[in-house]
Amino acid sequence: MALRNIVKDPDARLRKVCRPVKEITPHILQLLDDMAETMVYADGVGLAAPQVGVLRRVVVIDVGDGLIELINPEIIEFSGEQTGQEGCLSCDDRRGIVTRPNKVTVRAMDRDGNVREITGEGLLARAFCHELDHLEGVLFIDKMSRELEEDEEYFEDEE
Repeated sequence: MALRNIVKDPDARLRKVCRPVKEITPHILQLLDDMAETMVYADGVGLAAPQVGVLRRVVVIDVGDGLIELINPEIIEFSGEQTGQEGCLSCDDRRGIVTRPNKVTVRAMDRDGNVREITGEGLLARAFCHELDHLEGVLFIDKMSRELEEDEEYFEDEE
């Protein structure tokens, strides 16, 4: 495993639509491992391949319940609504308020090529949406309703 450099906004690679993974190769497996290590090192809860300069549909997420690896993920169902604070490893210290679905089901392949469906609520649903947006060239700053100041705290009942 190796740490990868995190691509920062306004790097054009963050605005590209990523290509699907056609075959799970040793390169893709290494990418998954490197992304997980990079995410943990950077103290993140999710990382998408374009954030390390690779324009493939690969995501890793860990909101505290263990690592989730997603290859060619797609949201197949969502419901509810939550509004909360988001940040991004590619957007330095910027934080903002974003409204997302509260419950999301994602279909994706795992590292063994098995297609799985995973449903997440709350933070995991937010992470699914945030990371899958990266695969479409969309950043949270494109969706935020308001940017937070450097030392400003946000509580859900404020909106």
